[in-house]
Amino acid sequence: MQHKLVCFIGGGNMAQAIVFGLLKQAYPADKIIVCDPNEEKRDLFAQKGVRTSTDNVAAVSQADVVLLAVKPQVLAEVCSPLSAVDFSDKLLISIAAGISVARLTAFLPTATSIVRVMPNTPALVGEGMAGLFAGQNTSENDRTFAQDLLSAVGKTLWVASEEHMHAVTAASGSSPAYFFQFLEAMQQGLIDMGLSADNARELVQQAMLGSAKMVVENPQLDLSTLRQNVTSKGGTTAAALNVLNQHQFNDIVQHAMQACVARSKEMETLF
Repeated sequence: MQHKLVCFIGGGNMAQAIVFGLLKQAYPADKIIVCDPNEEKRDLFAQKGVRTSTDNVAAVSQADVVLLAVKPQVLAEVCSPLSAVDFSDKLLISIAAGISVARLTAFLPTATSIVRVMPNTPALVGEGMAGLFAGQNTSENDRTFAQDLLSAVGKTLWVASEEHMHAVTAASGSSPAYFFQFLEAMQQGLIDMGLSADNARELVQQAMLGSAKMVVENPQLDLSTLRQNVTSKGGTTAAALNVLNQHQFNDIVQHAMQACVARSKEMETLF
């Protein structure tokens, strides 16, 4: 991986995940600048040897790569002073949900090499899944760098159409919360059966981890096959699945994902 000077605008959880992931891969700390108005967040990076700043314009001006890691609702405000900087020789990466390449270009007119990224919170433990889309003027070298950057905290997947970034949001960007809610419901069910909260959590979290590992390590098997392998006819698993099917579980999941996509598309028009 090339060691370009990378400036992160925003030092929140996702920026922390990426920066700390890069450091674990021996990326030079002095090649990273993190800009954030919060002193505690800056101190967190400074303790790792990372350069920090409150001057976005000065930091961006010297960077080879600029990664926008702020909430979409404040992106316009953050980019306003940055529009005075020449981005023509810089790679611009944005992890702001729902902000299109066209919108980023409107914010920063000199930016030509742009990559949109939809990461997810498992990046915090090195198991992220990031969807990436490159603007048409993005060089192959910049695409490779963006992919290497996100690979520091998990896996990456390029999509050919920017429209597919909405599906990526539903599939991986938001889905950790779906899984967490399912685990919450299972834990509460076990508590209601008399188990302690700790015991209930240990049971469901290990079952989820083991199931995920079975999926990853058996790519030749369809998900339906893995499900069927656990389900004996007339057995306990079948009884549980029958209840889920009676309540249209698959339809509920798909409706939830469609709602996620709809909100993602709406956000494109709001910010």
